[in-house]
Amino acid sequence: MRSDVPFALWSRERAERIEAVLERALPAASEPPERLHAAMRYATLGGGKRLRPLLAYAAGELTDADTAAVDAPAAAVELIHAYSLIHDDLPCMDDDDLRRGKPTCHVAFDEATALLAGDALQSLAFAVLARGSTATAAACARLAAAAGSRGMAGGQAIDLAATGKQQDDAALASMHRLKTGALIGAAVHLGAQCGRALTAEEARLLDGFVQAVGLAFQVVDDILDVEGTTQSLGKTAGKDAAQGKATFVAILGLDGARREAERLRNGAHQMLAPFGPRARRLGELADAMVLRQR
Repeated sequence: MRSDVPFALWSRERAERIEAVLERALPAASEPPERLHAAMRYATLGGGKRLRPLLAYAAGELTDADTAAVDAPAAAVELIHAYSLIHDDLPCMDDDDLRRGKPTCHVAFDEATALLAGDALQSLAFAVLARGSTATAAACARLAAAAGSRGMAGGQAIDLAATGKQQDDAALASMHRLKTGALIGAAVHLGAQCGRALTAEEARLLDGFVQAVGLAFQVVDDILDVEGTTQSLGKTAGKDAAQGKATFVAILGLDGARREAERLRNGAHQMLAPFGPRARRLGELADAMVLRQR
């Protein structure tokens, strides 16, 4: 797609593309075990911001990657994300009954089916990544690290352990760099690896971008949990406060959280500046992540 295409059109076409990729990757609902496959499709298709695949495609443009080469890693990170949302919503975790504007997977099906659907989506993510045209052992290892105990799962464990306890902003940022930022980072790096090799300095700058934008996304999530409505968010508003979770709003206040999100957005753009026009889509996504209303 030409670089002069407006961001709204670019993001819509990429979102439609990843929807088609996911549709092909997921087992048909008519294939046994039908209920499990239906739950996997229910939790993955037809909803969500598709932020992580968009970041993968944008990072691929940074390194002149062929769009088709990014399909597999983009789908893999979204499948990991879908599995994580199923598990996050379970009664043993955040115990929520609404996600993406519809009943959560364990409500729509049942708890056991939801648990298995999450497990199966995680396995499918690695199968999809391994079949990709740019598949490498290093790519699989990066995704595994982002999803595991030193990444997303570890961040969730820290979050659960910290519920009801006081945290400072440094501890909160450290936790969210694992829980939210690790998979965002995997999306960016896996997309970038589909094109030309980055220099050491370029890799450092991309790491800086990931750190800033991943944390900014969470800060805005905390703001929207206070200011948004269940209808606008597509999930239960005010859940963090009700569960006694530490948030950036609770620590910094609304105005302080807004300033922190803007500081991080500016930092993300500073990391991208040396790349020039090739980083346009990543910059636009950073803006979209901070300025979003849901």
